Amino acid sequence: MEEKEAGSEKHIRQSQSLCTGEQDYVNRRKQAILESLSSLEMNCTLDDVPHIALLGSGGGQRAAIGLVGSLYQLEKDSLLDTLLYLGGVSGSTWSMTSVYSDPEWSTNMDTAVSRLLGHAVNLEEALAWLSDRAKEEDFSLSDIWGVLTSAGIMKHMDPRHFSDEASRNSTNPYPIYGAIEKFCFTNGPVEGKWFEVSPHEAGFTEMGLFVQTSLLGSKFQNGELLEQKSEMDMVRLQGLLGCALAHEEVITDFIPPWMNVPGLVDSGAKEFLRLYNILDKLVDLTRSTINDPTALSDLDNLQKILKDTVNANKSALLESKSPEQWKPFFQQWNLELLSAVETWSQSPEDGAFKTHVSLLTKQVLPLILTWEWGTTRNFLYQYQGSTVPPCLSSKENFHLVDAGMLINVAYPSFLGDKRDIDLIIAPEYSAGNMFETLTLARDYAAQVKKPFPEIDNKILEDRDWPKDCYVIEGKGKEPTIVFMPLFNRNNCKDADEFKAKMEEFSTFQRPFSLEKIQFVLETAKANIKNNKETLLREINKAILHRQNKRKSMQHQIFESCVFGLL
Repeated sequence: MEEKEAGSEKHIRQSQSLCTGEQDYVNRRKQAILESLSSLEMNCTLDDVPHIALLGSGGGQRAAIGLVGSLYQLEKDSLLDTLLYLGGVSGSTWSMTSVYSDPEWSTNMDTAVSRLLGHAVNLEEALAWLSDRAKEEDFSLSDIWGVLTSAGIMKHMDPRHFSDEASRNSTNPYPIYGAIEKFCFTNGPVEGKWFEVSPHEAGFTEMGLFVQTSLLGSKFQNGELLEQKSEMDMVRLQGLLGCALAHEEVITDFIPPWMNVPGLVDSGAKEFLRLYNILDKLVDLTRSTINDPTALSDLDNLQKILKDTVNANKSALLESKSPEQWKPFFQQWNLELLSAVETWSQSPEDGAFKTHVSLLTKQVLPLILTWEWGTTRNFLYQYQGSTVPPCLSSKENFHLVDAGMLINVAYPSFLGDKRDIDLIIAPEYSAGNMFETLTLARDYAAQVKKPFPEIDNKILEDRDWPKDCYVIEGKGKEPTIVFMPLFNRNNCKDADEFKAKMEEFSTFQRPFSLEKIQFVLETAKANIKNNKETLLREINKAILHRQNKRKSMQHQIFESCVFGLL
């Protein structure tokens, strides 16, 4: 990787305002939005162009496909060019990293749809990328996750850098990705949790501490750039942003029946389960890059070995032991699981697939044992600012992982005065409680003292069978939120069908079949199409919201000037 020594220039910016690059882009983008609003017969001035953000949720492949479908229909309905921002977390960032590879994507969503319906990138190309990355000191499981989701799910590996978009024109909405810092998420203050990445800057939203995106991953100490590293590409960034399995809490969704008893799932059991789950998911992703029937049969055999190992009821060995005595058993079962994988890796016939398998095994297994995810050099290492918590300043590396464990929509980056949002369009592709992202965002806003619209409790009563669209009205500085669940009363006849659809298209499963991809695409398109009039109405109201904000600000300035003269 290309490296160069750094000078003494200061590279860390501390501010709660937009950087110059984003402000310039926003100004140019507003001109395009003004033309779009005019074509929709909405009259306003450049000063009254509303700040509208579309925020795609997490939800794995369901979210990645759903966002493409939503954007496709917004383009067909001439609404896409009203967006100032596009924000994403987790699965939505997979599709964002893919669509933005086309500089003119927002005028040509057919290309993005065609790619989703096409062929996966072959395993050989994915492993070539992985072999290069494995030589770097910050190599982690996120890289493996990123390359396999890029190749197998998004069917596109993009070698460009995110900062390349900083120099583009304003054809597309300005993109912002959300992540969290893993250890500050666990035991740090709220200000140290949410991390955002834009074409110009990357950093901690609430602390207002940012570094140029091109320098994310370079070596810093006490605010000084010691060594500049080559910027990470979009494949690696996708791995950092969308690796929900990095969170140990996720494994509780995969506990086998024999372990699902109180007190049994201790730290040793969690290590055993996470080893199984990451291996199983990586095999699923690898399958999607392969067409050879013999190789697919070999992978089927591996998954059967994994499943048989984890589902073999071993509770009898533990019943006579105390929890303190369980750890050696789980450690032994970990070794047996790893040994089974290594033995299997020698079983395929000699050839390219066996070579690929050996390479993957060599790279994956050591990282699973250390559970290393999202490793990135910490630009705040030993930084002297009083706002930096010890969970950041004391470590040479931090770990950027899937933001969905905090909030499965990128609300934090779009609250408050910095981006001054009037309207948030939130197509919801999350699993679990359908309104959880809203209530978590509301609670987060309260913690960081930023405005958030009041949620009527009657809305929350619809969690088991939601409507297709809710308008949560903002007043004053609060944005209005148009909340649009993917599965809803318009496409599910009752709560049972809603539940069945959520299970059929669950987050953690094998990559979707072509039929499933097409179904999610069409469902997401229909949700936008069916609510076009609501979106048009709320865009109109957002113009008025922007006008009222401007008049209020002008009035405040006038009053301060008058009182100043007095």
